[in-house]
Amino acid sequence: MSEMGEPEMAEPEVAGKRKLSELDPDKTNKPQNPETVPPKRRTLARTCIHEVAVPNEYTSTKDESIHGTLSHPVYTGTMAKNYPFELDPFQRVSVACLERKESVLVSAHTSAGKTAVAEYAIAMSFRDKQRVIYTSPLKALSNQKYRELSQEFSDVGLMTGDVTLQPNASCLVMTTEILRGMLYRGSEVIKEVAWVIFDEIHYMKDRERGVVWEESIIFLPPAIKMVFLSATMSNATEFAEWICYLHKQPCHVVYTDFRPTPLQHYVFPMGGSGLYLVVDENEQFKEENFLKLQETFNKQKSGLSGKKSSGHKHNARISKGGSASSDSDIYRIVKMIMERQFQPVIIFSFSRRECEHHAMSMAKLDFNTQEEKDAINEVFRSAILCLSEEDRNLPAIEQMLPILQRGIAVHHSGLLPIIKELVELLFQEGLVKALFATETFAMGLNMPAKTVVFTSVKKWDGDTNRYIGSGEYIQMSGRAGRRGKDERGICVIMIDEGMEMNVLKEMTLGRPAPLVSTFRLSYYTILNLMSRAEGQFTAEHVIRNSFHQFQYEKALPEMEEKIAKLEKEASLLDDSYAETGLIEYQKMQLDFAELEKKIISEIIRPERVLLYLVPGRLVKVRDGATEWGWGVVVNVVKKSPSASTVGAGGVASNYIVDTLLHCSSGLSGENGSRSKPCPPRADEKGEMHVVPVPMPLLCGLSSVRIAIPSDLRPSEARQNVLFAVQELGKRYPQGLPKLHPLKDMGIKDQEVVDLVRQLEDLDSKLRSHPLHKVGQSEQQLTSYKRKAELNHEIQQVKSRMRESQLQKFRDELKNRSRVLKMLGHIDADGVLQLKGRAACLIDTGDELLVTELMFNGTFNDLDPHQVAALASCFIPCDKSNEQVRLRGELSKPLQQLQDAARRIAEIQRECKLDVNVEEYVESTCKPYLMDVIYCWSKGASFAEVIDMTDIFEGSVIRLARRLDEFLNQLRAAAQAVGELELEKKFGSASESLRRGIMFANSLYL
Repeated sequence: MSEMGEPEMAEPEVAGKRKLSELDPDKTNKPQNPETVPPKRRTLARTCIHEVAVPNEYTSTKDESIHGTLSHPVYTGTMAKNYPFELDPFQRVSVACLERKESVLVSAHTSAGKTAVAEYAIAMSFRDKQRVIYTSPLKALSNQKYRELSQEFSDVGLMTGDVTLQPNASCLVMTTEILRGMLYRGSEVIKEVAWVIFDEIHYMKDRERGVVWEESIIFLPPAIKMVFLSATMSNATEFAEWICYLHKQPCHVVYTDFRPTPLQHYVFPMGGSGLYLVVDENEQFKEENFLKLQETFNKQKSGLSGKKSSGHKHNARISKGGSASSDSDIYRIVKMIMERQFQPVIIFSFSRRECEHHAMSMAKLDFNTQEEKDAINEVFRSAILCLSEEDRNLPAIEQMLPILQRGIAVHHSGLLPIIKELVELLFQEGLVKALFATETFAMGLNMPAKTVVFTSVKKWDGDTNRYIGSGEYIQMSGRAGRRGKDERGICVIMIDEGMEMNVLKEMTLGRPAPLVSTFRLSYYTILNLMSRAEGQFTAEHVIRNSFHQFQYEKALPEMEEKIAKLEKEASLLDDSYAETGLIEYQKMQLDFAELEKKIISEIIRPERVLLYLVPGRLVKVRDGATEWGWGVVVNVVKKSPSASTVGAGGVASNYIVDTLLHCSSGLSGENGSRSKPCPPRADEKGEMHVVPVPMPLLCGLSSVRIAIPSDLRPSEARQNVLFAVQELGKRYPQGLPKLHPLKDMGIKDQEVVDLVRQLEDLDSKLRSHPLHKVGQSEQQLTSYKRKAELNHEIQQVKSRMRESQLQKFRDELKNRSRVLKMLGHIDADGVLQLKGRAACLIDTGDELLVTELMFNGTFNDLDPHQVAALASCFIPCDKSNEQVRLRGELSKPLQQLQDAARRIAEIQRECKLDVNVEEYVESTCKPYLMDVIYCWSKGASFAEVIDMTDIFEGSVIRLARRLDEFLNQLRAAAQAVGELELEKKFGSASESLRRGIMFANSLYL
């Protein structure tokens, strides 16, 4: 691949903001302060902001009398679709942009009415006899959208990998993965498409799958125009500029934070009682109410301490599987909501088991009339008709009807798909009054309620247990308030005394999060780009045009400005002492710091350091320029490995070190974690807290260990540890003794040995340097120190600028290409080989590993049932808590799979990719459902296989459906390389799965 220079990025022009208001009947454009608008009038203040990014030297040829101008689009022609209601300003502007045949990003709250814009784009395509594609992030959402659009339009098709209906329709609903596949293969369909609608475009920041959106947008032909529908995001203009730069076409942004139904946010103190209004419908935060709320916690402590813990006990008992008693917090809230006629209510929990237990704890409550019960019974009976007699009697189905009849339901990804869809349909019909759901319910279709309850505002995100961000809160709370039915929506947040006012304020009133690229290179992408005949799209082209690169380059002028500012400050400092050797001394110090950094990055490889990160070990923590000083290890937690963590800090970032650190009193970070270090010699007392520290932030390991108390909850216990650390600081004024990489840790790696020798040489030079011994004047030293700091900072910013993302990805591309050569996917000239052609067709499992098994004969020795079982290891699934015990006919294939994975991981390491061998094996070989799939494939009933695992039924079905898709990809890959026997075997394996409830039709189809 030819080395190309840095791209010259022409900045798209952005037309100035326009604010459209619809306030008074006389249509005056005087802006009105929301605070002064009385509550009922507030709902009339429907404002939207319109901007447009335009390529340089672009001239519009549209008739201004019909279409308005680029910066002021107004459509006066005949509408492609008429609505039974008056369009909001943001909808009118969006329609005008569509009629100009220009791309548009519509960024608005849930339930604001973005779907009306998508429907207009479809109606316009039908009118102009063009094809249109509607993509959504999830198969379930695609099914729902297909049903919704089929009711509105006649010619609609569906493609999700599971199901294909009317693939030649004018409007095709599909998942984004299917669109990307069509673009890679140069599908004929694309040539006829005029518009692509990307629903939920903010999904682009998803760590695992965000790259699919980015690649699809890059590969779309420039003639195609796009409609992006998004939740509110703070950098919508930046996204539009990227589209404009990429496709050389105007891209409009229509942004509104108008809510058709204003929200009131209340807080409920756990273990206490009463609701406290903290944010009113004019978005004013009520500090006095929050302070009153905190008083209730203080009262509980003094005299009612038993009562508070009982609130927690009930919740704990629920989560262990018992039913909550009638005085649990959640029971009381739901009962109160029903008494006040605030239903329907959605109760959000971040745990699927908790959702189920909360629902079961409502045994004494019944919200439905006999008539409603009969209606539910009828819908339920007709829905399960598509199941066999045997499957209709499954406990997961039988137990659901009595709960549903009382107007209570559960919704999460672990439910049987048929039950999940049934719940959605009943909720839309108003037959479910209290819905216990996980946050996935806040995605996609518009299913609002009057009230939303948060049982907790902390969630485990795979890394840490953190407060939800304002973007997540906006998405979920947006379900409250039904347009045209409720005067206002109500949100109830359950909190404990740990909640601080600024955290709550940031969550409820914070700005929506910006859209940040999660672009990464995969072997699938590289191989597919190599297989394209026209050569227009190379991996280099994709990297260069990614949103990731665009965001990086946009930040460059800011970095240059920062360097100029720092250099100016440095030049003002006294230079008269340079001759005394200070410059040389300073350079040695910087070199010393650089060597130390290299050595620590080698030491903190998990395979080397985990043995030493025992409770009580003193470790030094630095986060960028922020020094935390010495802390004490409490525990090490392994995160679930994800593709995005490797390379972004290496495999070390798959570990969190819970560390007791000296923190400033009462200061909180964005997510509520105490995130301000307390300087060691500061007057401020500060306090010790357990902070989750990603392993790459460790910058020193001491040979010293101290004893830590078993219970760190009491502040006195933590304070005693602080005194012990401070005492050690006095005992070692020159700094705590550190673990020696060679003598103490026994590292024999030649590279590390050389680095340590260099560091020791430099250390002795520094100690013998005259300036090390001779004292300088205080002022001179301060001035010198500041100059050294400035120079160091300048070097850091310059290296950040030099370390172009482009170059970083180029290096990664070079290393990944070496892996592909070593494994025989491409030849020395980068030409695709047979193995590479097979890997091009596989995007569900690990493409390198599965082609290895295809070509090394592993699959040849297995029957179709074993093939299905082995292939299930490639599909991501929930982790089982049970010990995996496999029958003989499965343990050998699993061993072969793990051996192949180990070999591939070692080759990747050899090619300088930051891959941890054991973690790669663990993340690519998931044997939790091997037995289940094997038995199902051999004809066992669903009831029998579900008894074999503790994984949710819905998760098992989702895995089986993805497995079927994967087996079909393997069949296509075998066909492409002429392996007819294997093709037949993969086909039989797929066939053996496709029966019963596992593959029951969606109720939406």
